[in-house]
Amino acid sequence: MQHVVIVIHLMLVIALIGVVLLQKSEGGGLGIGSTAGFMTSRGTANVLTRATAILAGLFFVTSLLLSILAGLNRKPSSILQGGPAAPTAPGPNAPLNPGGILNQLQGTPAAPPAAPATPAGPQVPQSK
Repeated sequence: MQHVVIVIHLMLVIALIGVVLLQKSEGGGLGIGSTAGFMTSRGTANVLTRATAILAGLFFVTSLLLSILAGLNRKPSSILQGGPAAPTAPGPNAPLNPGGILNQLQGTPAAPPAAPATPAGPQVPQSK
């Protein structure tokens, strides 16, 4: 369904561009030329003007329809639930990457992580 609406939308775009380019320029866009033909009966009742209005209306309708169709398949999701948990930072006594990618590429078995040494009590900093 969405592909059909896209094709119709693109055909409307091409037709709208063609109809706008076929219209006579009044030359007043940048202050150039006169505005003698502005708001005459011939200018407002022109076939190209009506075709432009109809094509513009259809363009807006297909644009709204495409946005509605795009929103139908969207499912609500939460960034707080699901997915793997973020990796945690290693502690201060943790070894630096014992089973890293370099060890895996070399074919050596990864060293088991060493348990951090627990201090017996508060430690006093030693001056050197």
